Amino acid sequence: MKNILILGSSGQIGAHLTTFLKNKGYEVREFDVVRDEKEDLTIHKNYQLETAIFKSDFVFFLAFDVGGSRYLKKYQHTFDFIHNNSRIMVNVFDLLDKYKKPFIFASSQMSNMAYSPYGSLKNLGELYTKALKGLIVKFWNVYGLERDHEKSHVITDFILKGASTGTIDMLTDGTEEREFLYAEDCCEALEIIMNNYGDFNSDDNLHITSFRATKIIDIAHIIGGQFNLIGKEVNVQPSQEKDTVQFDKKNKPDTFIMKWWQPKTSIEEGIRQIFNEMKNDF
Repeated sequence: MKNILILGSSGQIGAHLTTFLKNKGYEVREFDVVRDEKEDLTIHKNYQLETAIFKSDFVFFLAFDVGGSRYLKKYQHTFDFIHNNSRIMVNVFDLLDKYKKPFIFASSQMSNMAYSPYGSLKNLGELYTKALKGLIVKFWNVYGLERDHEKSHVITDFILKGASTGTIDMLTDGTEEREFLYAEDCCEALEIIMNNYGDFNSDDNLHITSFRATKIIDIAHIIGGQFNLIGKEVNVQPSQEKDTVQFDKKNKPDTFIMKWWQPKTSIEEGIRQIFNEMKNDF
């Protein structure tokens, strides 16, 4: 693969994938509004975007205006959230169609949750992808080191809370279960799918997950245990509220991808790795 374009290269998954592929010797073109305002995918007829797609051999469409549960709860019903993500998709899919590039679209296991604007938008992206015969991957709570704390997901969010306040105050009672996947494992899956692109089609259920469910409250206690190891006592404080982002709706992941790839990192090991990377900051 000569020239790989990563749209959303500064995001939660994109940043890890960029580093992962570069370390493997791939030629990677980064593209993200965080890097340069000219790389804003919401801009119609963006010359930089058109040039980047034209010159690419393969495109990872990872860009989306999204964050963790706290971010979604606050923003997903707003006009800007819906409008920005709609514009991103229209602009990118238009150019993917124009230049007939092979691509992977990053969807979510929430794409069948029609009550969620985020889920509905991801479902729309899947329809675009199927029409263009690209590949769809559905991510299940990918976690890794995050720099944008406003959009941080649950694991980073809990570590930051424990470090700053000594209390992991939760948005829910923590009884809901999620499947968490370590970012390095996710990157390996994406590389395998890219390199075996012809073996898949847009109707394949490429669910990228750990295939292991963990309660949110257990995540909090695992993180609390990491603080204990450095001599800091942290309290876990569940809320009385139930989950209002997914409403505890559970999907069952398709294991089709496991013919090519399987996750390696346990949730305990993944959290330990992230905690050790972050602890020097507090």
